[in-house]
Amino acid sequence: MVQMHRLSVAIDGPAGAGKSSVARMLAAQLGYIYLDTGAMYRAITYEALRKGLSEKDPKAVSEMAEHMNMKVAEGAQGMEIFLDGNNVTPFLRTEEVSRHVSPVSAIPRVREILVAVQRKLSEGGGVVLDGRDIGTVVLPGADVKVFLTASAEERAKRRFRELKGTPEERPFSSICDNIRRRDAIDAGRAVSPLRAAADAVLIDNSSMTLEETAEAIAVLCRRVQEA
Repeated sequence: MVQMHRLSVAIDGPAGAGKSSVARMLAAQLGYIYLDTGAMYRAITYEALRKGLSEKDPKAVSEMAEHMNMKVAEGAQGMEIFLDGNNVTPFLRTEEVSRHVSPVSAIPRVREILVAVQRKLSEGGGVVLDGRDIGTVVLPGADVKVFLTASAEERAKRRFRELKGTPEERPFSSICDNIRRRDAIDAGRAVSPLRAAADAVLIDNSSMTLEETAEAIAVLCRRVQEA
């Protein structure tokens, strides 16, 4: 039996496009490791907030990140992140973290630190990464690159449904405003702005289910392996 080449798959796109859910489904389907890079930035943001540090003081946030011991592991519900031995995964999707994660992610030194970690974890292939600069900065040589997007309204609807009935539930208008604000910050930042790699396949999943989206990318992966 021929051993298939284990690919590195980069999925980029704006907030709320379903990148994490699709990447997780795809990794499970391919038998690959899923690396949630967005959660890694959220972990830095959570720890900065917990320590009373502001993104307006990038030097302090960067120094904190440099001395932090971050580990990732596969858990029952997906990737879990540990900071200095503590599992911070349950605290990464709060509204407060969501409000601050884009400006923290824009700090150049923070990005340098996490990009190095992500590249190390991706050595050897068999990985699916999602984020905003995977195909352009983190893994420019990825075997498969996808830029996943959807309308801001559709992305807000998905987030609204996800949060409904949880302690983080909030008005649709607030979610939509936050998504538009994050789009502007991510696309306009000086370091690693949100953009599609020149060789990425654009997929607009506004009218697709997450399962259909994952299968569309799986088809791309099979084509690359068979080429």
